[in-house]
Amino acid sequence: MPSPTTISIEKLSRLYGTPGCPTLVDVRTDQDFAAAPRLVPGSVRKSHSSVPDWAGDLDARQAIVICQQGRKLSEGVAAWLRHHGIAAEALEGGYEAWAAAALPTVPEERIPPRDAQGRSVWVTRARPKIDRIACPWLIRRFVDPHAVFLFVAPQEVEAVAERFGAAPFDVENVFWSHRGELCTFDVMVEEFGIGTEPLLRLARIVRGADTARLDLEPEASGLLAASLGLSRMFSDDLEQLDAGLALYDAFYRWARDATAETHNWPSAKAGGAR
Repeated sequence: MPSPTTISIEKLSRLYGTPGCPTLVDVRTDQDFAAAPRLVPGSVRKSHSSVPDWAGDLDARQAIVICQQGRKLSEGVAAWLRHHGIAAEALEGGYEAWAAAALPTVPEERIPPRDAQGRSVWVTRARPKIDRIACPWLIRRFVDPHAVFLFVAPQEVEAVAERFGAAPFDVENVFWSHRGELCTFDVMVEEFGIGTEPLLRLARIVRGADTARLDLEPEASGLLAASLGLSRMFSDDLEQLDAGLALYDAFYRWARDATAETHNWPSAKAGGAR
């Protein structure tokens, strides 16, 4: 019988990467984390021993707590969070069960150093179109939900990155950029270790739209049209990013759940002509 204080691996596997996913908190000990320095996508590291100090500051309505085996550490932290009014559950089986199920995990070394507020900071060229909206979506949904994105003049990206401790992306001669035929979104999917079939399919769509290879996937033309339309609708890059997140949420859910579904109009009525 399921415990009222836990959530199953199967249920979390349907939630992660979506805007409705609860806050994911990894409370493994330093020793356990050092043995496997990877994270359930979108989770943030916190110390179980100092939970009374940080629980009240956690900006979340719901949370899922992850320890090594889903036992005392996650149960205790989840209880503390509930004490502070956060609906919290422990992940059944913990990180070990997630990894054993061959579900994606993000290498901690690939996440840029976080700022004083615990956020990764990224910088790229202003006036984004496709890759520079797709990549922030991927980071917010699968790497760091609180990531900060700075859009600046193209010639200042690397200097801003250096002065403000930000990771530059989608510009030439940096780690997070195009590689051969791959666009930056492809590179992030690979480097972050999140190459599930839905994300790989979405990556082909992004690549097709971003590199004028609309033959890669039929949906690439639609993404290109929607992306160019958004760039005309918004003069503020951050407002465009907010709108673009919903666009990529929809493409991802289609790639994950609805590729076999079709839509016909008019629908055949009972007893009517077919």
